[in-house]
Amino acid sequence: MAQPNASQVAGTAAFSKFMHVLQLVADSEQPLNVGALVKASGYPRPTVHRIVAALVAEGLLVENERGALLALGPRLIQLASRSWGRSDLRLAAVDELKRLRDITGETVHLAVPNGRAMVYIEKLESPSAVRMASRIGTSVALHATAVGKAYMAALEPAVLDPLLQGLPLPRYTGNTLVTLPDLRKQLEITRERGWSVDGEEHEAGIFCYGAVIRGGGGMPVAAISVSTLMFRQKDNPEQAYVAPLLEACRAISARIAETPALSAAEVL
Repeated sequence: MAQPNASQVAGTAAFSKFMHVLQLVADSEQPLNVGALVKASGYPRPTVHRIVAALVAEGLLVENERGALLALGPRLIQLASRSWGRSDLRLAAVDELKRLRDITGETVHLAVPNGRAMVYIEKLESPSAVRMASRIGTSVALHATAVGKAYMAALEPAVLDPLLQGLPLPRYTGNTLVTLPDLRKQLEITRERGWSVDGEEHEAGIFCYGAVIRGGGGMPVAAISVSTLMFRQKDNPEQAYVAPLLEACRAISARIAETPALSAAEVL
């Protein structure tokens, strides 16, 4: 029996609105109020009020004491943590990620492709007292991050070219690549040497090194980054960060290549 598509499922339009509002809150760096959600979503204020009330009632959003600002609720975080904890890809990678964090002494991220972005599914903090603001579940730009560029550089031209067409290239810092020729040039460099960099392109003061994890047939399925603060970056970054990063990616790639469920990209 044929399965109905999304447009045929009763309630899909309403559910999509709920998810859109929830995503806006999740992606925001600061708690939002209803007015901000009305502006960002384009929905009428009464609609946003109803959606917010329902999400709060289900524990998916929480309000501050005055009921003005909204943030992700404990129920959503609990559900998400269970999903991440059971992720086959994350479980296959976690030991190598811990080893990489311990060797480099820096923050390590594991990210998977999500349309025209990457999503962090694991983050291991540096033991340093200075912490980074990124968090699990965050979507980050392909063009301005080490994980994004590592992933794109590993794609075949037939896949990469359509992805680059119309790819948003917002500027985050003065170092962000905001033209397609500049991005293509850096992807070619990344492809040739086997690892990528984010030279303060997404966030000032932070330098990242990235490399790709491959599944069956050599297809990229995820990427790892090592992120360091500029003021404490070691003198020989290729030895200190890149070499253990590449070794971690090789080990994880070998592990997941033996697992059929992980042989294709885990795209969200």
